[in-house]
This record gives sequence, structure tokens and C-alpha cells, in this order.
Amino acid sequence: MGAGTPDLTIGVVGPHDLVERVMLMGHAAAPVPCRLVAAAYRDEQEASDKVTRLGGVDACLFASPIPYELARRAGVLTMPATHVQLGGAALTAAIARAALDDRIDPRRVSVDVLSRGEVDEAFADLGISTAEVHSRDEPGATGTIAAYHERLVRQGATTGALTCIPGVADRLTAAGIPTVRIRPTSAAVRTALHTAALLGAHHRLEESQLTVILVEVPTLREPIRRAAPRYWRDELRLSLHRLLVQEANRINASVWPIDDHSYLVVATRGSIAGATDGFRVLPFAARIRDELGLAVEVGVGMGRTTHDAETHARAALARTQAGKQAQGFAVDREGRTLVPPPRMPPQSAGPAKPKGVEVLARLAAKLEGGDTVVDAEGAGKMLGVTPRTARRLLRTLVDEGLAWPLPPNRTPQPGRPRQLYRLIVEKLNR
Repeated sequence: MGAGTPDLTIGVVGPHDLVERVMLMGHAAAPVPCRLVAAAYRDEQEASDKVTRLGGVDACLFASPIPYELARRAGVLTMPATHVQLGGAALTAAIARAALDDRIDPRRVSVDVLSRGEVDEAFADLGISTAEVHSRDEPGATGTIAAYHERLVRQGATTGALTCIPGVADRLTAAGIPTVRIRPTSAAVRTALHTAALLGAHHRLEESQLTVILVEVPTLREPIRRAAPRYWRDELRLSLHRLLVQEANRINASVWPIDDHSYLVVATRGSIAGATDGFRVLPFAARIRDELGLAVEVGVGMGRTTHDAETHARAALARTQAGKQAQGFAVDREGRTLVPPPRMPPQSAGPAKPKGVEVLARLAAKLEGGDTVVDAEGAGKMLGVTPRTARRLLRTLVDEGLAWPLPPNRTPQPGRPRQLYRLIVEKLNR
């Protein structure tokens, strides 16, 4: 890391004793300067909440595989993450401690969290058969896992439990079950910290990648029609440029007009990821639609140079214009399309939104005298909805290329000027 680069921030998530241990040896073990932020919990089920409360960290280090897996399944890992390994030397040490307990036969024990492969390997290294060793690697509630160990002991299938979970160890000990807790070795903690720091450093470099966004406006790209005089197009360009500058300032980006219908925005990957919910929504598109009634085509590209980033942005834009973009309007610096992991669709009730063609047909049926220009109030009366709903439907028509936003009808009276739309009824005959 450079002299002027702030230290990496690593969130440490786990039970109090392990978090304290990691914090004490952290700075010496990390390969680069870093700041450790403690997020200790009393129960593994709190792991996801602790990660959320950490806020902006460069990487996350979990004290064991269990909280890591719970946080991953909850979808809260927005940063690189790793965990301290509890197999290998840590398991071997636990088996050795079990052998020193007169109540436990290490050939007849139960093990949680670790995979069967890790269990077999550790016991094989010690020359101990695993024929009567039971293992459970599925995550679960503390009570469920404790009951698993206790049941095996009560049935005589095992003589004791080896557990990775502090809460399980406490419950089993209170129930009189011979128990050995699997604790990470110092070497495992150092290795995990080293990995977390490298992941964080790589993530920070990735976030600072040069990113280019190309924004094209199909409405401005089309030939001038008599219904859309040049002065309106000039006013629309100025309004759009002003809006893009405002949005760019918000994410520390820069904007340049390329031609009459397209703009180039230069930013970093981190700032764009934050503005697009992790590349799930088009940058700038929602505000442009809401304030100017325009649909835009967007391509995002990353690269080691401005030229590379712009090349990738043009490739992404071409996908958008070809109709192949659903999620995938961004291309990384290797030329691969970025498709973020899907999220569970929200449960929704109520009728589906009417299709644009249906709305256009309903409006066209009520137009009189061949007039194809409407505003939200007039459209609302025709459709039997409020002006606010009509305004949203008219914007949908614009997005689908079924209406043309005209210059606002400015009047001397105060208040919001009327936004007029020309309905492209010709498309109903196609």
C-alpha cells in the first residue's frame, strides 16, 4: 500500500474469546497495515446482523466456518470474506486433548461443523479409525447441534463430543457430556488474517478501477420531426447534461458530451457499484425518466486505461441496444459481462401493470379530431385514473417508444409546467 493510502479495515466476526484473540495478534500477522474492527456475538445466529452493522470494511474475517456460512446465506456479504480454518492442526489438537480425558475414547466421538473429508484426514494422520466417528457439517441452531451430540452419547454410540461452537460446548458441559472444543491454532489465525488482508487489498484496488459509462438518448438520436422543433431538442440536451453533472458530482465522476445524443461519464468501479446496487440497476436512468420523461441506453465498461474502459462500455452498450441486456449492462476489465447474483423476488400482490400497447390503444380510442397530444390530467380522465398514475403510465409509454415527450407548456402562472406527450398511435397498426 502506498504511503498516502489509508490502512485496510478488516471486520472480525465471531465469539468474544476468539475475536479478542484475533485482535491481539492481528496487526503483526497482517501483510499490510490494517485496522481491525471487532464484531463479537453471543450466538452464531447473530453473525449476519453483526456483518450488517460493520458498515464499510474492506474485508471480513469470521472466527469459524459457521458464522461465515450463515452470513453468506443471508446475502449480507458485500465485501470479500474468509474464515479461520478449524480443520487440520486445530482438529488434531482437539483429538489429542480428547485422548487425555479419561472419559473420552477418541475413536468414538462426534464432530460438528467440519466436513467428513476433514475429519477423516485428521484421524488418518493420527492412525485412528473413523469407523465409529460421527460427523455433522450442516449449520444449525446451537440447541439443534447440541442435541445431536447429546443424543449420540445417550445412545452409547459415542463417548464425547468435539465441537467448534462455544454455545454448544457450554450446553453439553452443563448437561454432563464430555466435551472438547475445537479452537483455531495460532498458525490458522495468522493465515486467515493474511488471507483477509490480501482479499481486502485486492478489493480496494478493484474498487478503484477506471470505469466509463456511455449514455445514449434514442429520442435525440432520431431525425428531427416537425412535431419536435430544434429549440426543444437543444433545451432537452441542456437539461440532460445538467442532470448528469448533478448525478456525477454525487459519485465523484466527470461528464463530457460526445455528440448530440450521447454522453461519457468517467468514474471508479466502487462509486458506480454503489450507485447501481451492485450493477443491478442502470445508472442515472431512473432519474432521467422521472424528471425528463426520457428512456436512455447505458453501457458500463472497466479497464486499465480509459481506452480499454470505453471499448468495454461500447460493447456493453451494443448489448443494451440489441435487447440482450436484462442484468449485464456492465463489462469488466477482462471483457466479461458482469451479471450480479440474483436476489429473491419480492412478494407482491395486486394486478399486473398494464402493457404499454394496451394503454396506448385505450387512449387512442378516446382521442378526438386526430389530436395525439395529451398531458397527465387529460390522460387520467380518459383512463379513469389519477393524474399521478397517468403521469407514470405516460412515462412507461415513453420508455417503450410509444410516446414522444414534448417541451413543457410554460405559462406565466407559478407551479409546475404542463408536460405534454405526443402519442405515437401509428405503432398500433404494426
